[in-house]
Amino acid sequence: MNSGRTRHARGLALTIAVGLSVTACTSADPGEPRHGATTRAYGPPPASWCASGVPSASSGAGRPHRGALHDDFNGDGYSDVAFPVPRGDLSGGKARRKPGYVAVVYGSSHGLRIASKQLFDQDKPGIPGVGEPGDYYGSSVTTADLDQDGYADLIVGSRENGHDEAYGNGGYEDGQLRRYHWQGSLSVIWGGPHGLSGSVTLPSRATSHDGVGSLVVAGDFDGDGTPDLATQVRGGDLRVLSGPFGHDGTPAGGVHDVRGPGKAGMRDLATGDVNGDGITDLVSVGEAGNGGTGRGDLLYWKGTHDGLTSGVALSGIHGPQDSGRAVAVGDVNGDGYADIVTNAFFKFVSVDSGGSGVEEREYARKYRLPHLKSGAVVYLPGGRSGPDLEKMTMLNQDSPGVPGVAHEDSGADEEGGTDGFGAGVSVGDIDGDGYADVSAGIPQKDVGGEDGAGSVVTLRGTAHGLTGESAQLLTQDTEGVPGTAQGADQFGSATKIVDVDGDGRADLLAGGELAPDGTPHGARGSVWVFPSTPCGVTPKGSSVIGPSTLGAPKQFNSELGADFNS
Repeated sequence: MNSGRTRHARGLALTIAVGLSVTACTSADPGEPRHGATTRAYGPPPASWCASGVPSASSGAGRPHRGALHDDFNGDGYSDVAFPVPRGDLSGGKARRKPGYVAVVYGSSHGLRIASKQLFDQDKPGIPGVGEPGDYYGSSVTTADLDQDGYADLIVGSRENGHDEAYGNGGYEDGQLRRYHWQGSLSVIWGGPHGLSGSVTLPSRATSHDGVGSLVVAGDFDGDGTPDLATQVRGGDLRVLSGPFGHDGTPAGGVHDVRGPGKAGMRDLATGDVNGDGITDLVSVGEAGNGGTGRGDLLYWKGTHDGLTSGVALSGIHGPQDSGRAVAVGDVNGDGYADIVTNAFFKFVSVDSGGSGVEEREYARKYRLPHLKSGAVVYLPGGRSGPDLEKMTMLNQDSPGVPGVAHEDSGADEEGGTDGFGAGVSVGDIDGDGYADVSAGIPQKDVGGEDGAGSVVTLRGTAHGLTGESAQLLTQDTEGVPGTAQGADQFGSATKIVDVDGDGRADLLAGGELAPDGTPHGARGSVWVFPSTPCGVTPKGSSVIGPSTLGAPKQFNSELGADFNS
């Protein structure tokens, strides 16, 4: 453990940037219909980030990409995107095996090219393994040029692959009870001039109950100039595969485990150089496992020339019953240090399960955390000593400039707050001004009287950090957005900021987990694509991708759009 970082953590001073009053321009809750409205609840497009469509002095004109990209599978200079569907099934049969698949769409000067789509599962020739029920191929996906040939590769995790080699709990076979090993696996699909093709299994040393592949990220954790991989194992530790990688998948630096801070259960991983030393650090959000409270913590592994150090919990990010579910990393304030962005939800523990049974209003008052009324986006700047806890801020729907109203949840459900503000956070420079911006979902937001239709908000990065001023909000009822907001669509369950057209400004992808009837294809899960401008994202020219768009079967609960590649 780094003693300097420990001293820094002890100096925690929690700053909550949540405005308790709402400005006049946001006094009406966008989730409710306008008075006298007869069409869509949101009417015109979202407010621009720059007046009258003219970029501010700090906004760049947008410049094409230069150099290799970590997510350019065919080397054409444009970022490509992978959509994991771990509960999907490409067979189209009625058996509903749902072994999982991954869809890939390539970027171009005109954005994502649907005609370029590729679908991968373990029944596809050249992909190792056999598709079996519950493999969850695509549990997580990430990208990196593992073999250093100039083309990004796609790494795919399968958290329960190889589980049916013995017998135990999960159904009968030949008169015996099947045993599930949940060992998991990692594989790579190689990039090349014609895109992705050919795949091998990576030697991850997976054994019973490791759950390899449930979460996986890439980064240079030892500073040797080649990418490494890290995957969650046994809930709270990391397994690192140190590159460079041979074309047979063998990591030249070997495979080793790095301990986490106790019996933590991770929900998300992200990587970036938080302390500016040129070596990739790793951040996770999860539960520290303190008694029965299940308190959420931000977990931090520092990268060094000897690899990742043991993880530490950054206590104070979340309260005793406060929980985060997503984390992203990027330079929001432009100071050269990667910043951490996560979310915070109230996690109700019922009396019946032996918990405290505290209602959200009482809990928020006790711990002075008003963001708990509907969830929050947590911004934690990086610095020479790592995450700067003293400068941590939080934004919610009552913060100045953020559209909407933070509702109280007197019943306190297990999802944490009524709206889920902050779900699926992502970081990237939308307007090309040199500061990374933040996108976040509000999947439980009511829209036009439709419960849980969902929405997405984008927040600006500035030299002073993350701000709610001039925040933009989109729903399916925003003019120009495909589809119509309907109950339980959960639009905004996941977001991703990525420059798919190479103009130097990152575009916005937003997923909806359910979207049962509100898309042009009647899909079960969809992805909305929003172009970017110097004035922020725009619904003009937006499009939607559903299973039918990709040539995949429409299946209940397949959850296309519930996650993206990291």
